[in-house]
Amino acid sequence: MAPAVGHNIAHFLPEWALASPSRSALQVPCRRGGTGSSAWTGWTFAELDAACDRQAHALRRLGVGRGMLTLLMVKPGLSFYALTFALFKIGAVPVFIDPGMGWLSFMGCVRQSAPEAFLGIPAAHVLRVLFPARFRSVRLKAVLGRLPFPGATRLAADDGALAEAFPTAAVEPEAPAAVLFTTGSTGPAKGVAYTHRIFVTQVELLRREYGIGPGDVDLPCFPLFGLFSTALGATAVIPDMDPSRPAQVDPRRIVEPVLQHGVTYSFGSPSLWARVGRDCAQRGQRLPTLKRVIMAGAPVPAAVHATLLEQVLPPGAQTYTPYGATEALPVTTFSGREMLAETAAATRQGAGMCVGRPLAENTVRIIRISDEALAHWREEWVLPAGQIGEVVVKGPVVTAQYHRLPEATRRAKIADGDTVWHRMGDVGYLDERGRLWFCGRLAHRVQTAHGTLYSVRCEAVFNAVGGVRRSALVGVGPDRTNQRPIMVIEPEAGAFPSTGRRREAFATRLLSAGAANDLTRTIRSVLFHRAFPVDIRHNAKIRREVLAQWAQRRLGP
Repeated sequence: MAPAVGHNIAHFLPEWALASPSRSALQVPCRRGGTGSSAWTGWTFAELDAACDRQAHALRRLGVGRGMLTLLMVKPGLSFYALTFALFKIGAVPVFIDPGMGWLSFMGCVRQSAPEAFLGIPAAHVLRVLFPARFRSVRLKAVLGRLPFPGATRLAADDGALAEAFPTAAVEPEAPAAVLFTTGSTGPAKGVAYTHRIFVTQVELLRREYGIGPGDVDLPCFPLFGLFSTALGATAVIPDMDPSRPAQVDPRRIVEPVLQHGVTYSFGSPSLWARVGRDCAQRGQRLPTLKRVIMAGAPVPAAVHATLLEQVLPPGAQTYTPYGATEALPVTTFSGREMLAETAAATRQGAGMCVGRPLAENTVRIIRISDEALAHWREEWVLPAGQIGEVVVKGPVVTAQYHRLPEATRRAKIADGDTVWHRMGDVGYLDERGRLWFCGRLAHRVQTAHGTLYSVRCEAVFNAVGGVRRSALVGVGPDRTNQRPIMVIEPEAGAFPSTGRRREAFATRLLSAGAANDLTRTIRSVLFHRAFPVDIRHNAKIRREVLAQWAQRRLGP
């Protein structure tokens, strides 16, 4: 297919600027007043597009060109969105790394991505100076802000000579668009190579599945999703929160912008919405404009859906849990109302977590479990409905490769003619209605002398016991094919057993519940942990491999 402006994800912005120039595109908090409430500043679509054009001219003058890998280290705000769209307009390839993963992991991602240009605030350039080896690939260095930084050029987008429109680069659909890093929740973070076709497809699917469009107001609790809002013609209101710690968010920082700006939908971590929903329910706070809450990143308990739908959102509102990963999103979608009515009871009994039906464009299959690379697709691997195996998907939102990681690509992709299947790294099954049930991560299954145990299925049984906030199945022992299963329990606040007698009584209740279910009757050991380690991005994925090491140390050889 010939290059075209319409293939470039940036083409949406000037189109909205032409169609709705005075409509608000972005709102960001600029300060907090004496009452503790935020003041806001923002841009219309015309203003955002003009700022993007100025940045694109400045970047081009600096030397940033088509296909250039460009590391962006800017706080979520007006400049972040203008710079990102400017890079897309040029045809450059922004690299997004979550700084919340910790600086050691972050620096590993910088070295792995090998960016050619670096755009950052002064504090980010301090890292470049302190760790020069990690930034060896960088040729162009630009600092944002009014102050210069030694060894970097100030990106001067306020030059009046840069006011003219910047032409959006015509690109081929498969042209590189960005590199997005995974959370690294079950291993080292990996850069995922996105194309413009995938981004444009995601925009269209989000529009269709969730009815998002002009007139909507989004509260993106994960900053990158604000880019989708803008592309969809919606207003993005950026919350005043630390996006790397959604589970610790002050609920007022979410409720306030919803009420002030009439937010109609929001994307966020289930841990964030569990916290906000609980706080709103306790205070009797309703969010009357919020019609859709989309939660992803980890399984969403039925109780979170119920609290939001019954006590927080207006009548007729919906909650959704799209299933996917950085490498393929969205794969399926499921509404909270359908979950509560049809699958929640089975989940509590250990059936797994239903995540809905695949989108029409996607094909989901369950194949026999393997820890080996699978080079070429074979239909005989496919398992029948109801049988647990590895989840694989192909479709227009499936990325073809990792960035500069050929071995990771080889292990995660299965060639099938001119397409690829992505191995989600999850285990699950399809029911007779074609719905996908998630049973846990492939790496988190525990193989025992009595058979294989799957984390999400087993944990549901223990999560139903009073006083349990959440649980985690882990295996201990040197032989991964014959491990001892341990259930680690994080009690609810105030329920941690403080004495040996209380610990024994709590463990007895837990083990009795486990013994009453065929799925969990072979689990005979319980440990208590005060606060589970979780992933950085969503604060919801339990890092069971870390808990397994902790359990091994507690129990000894």
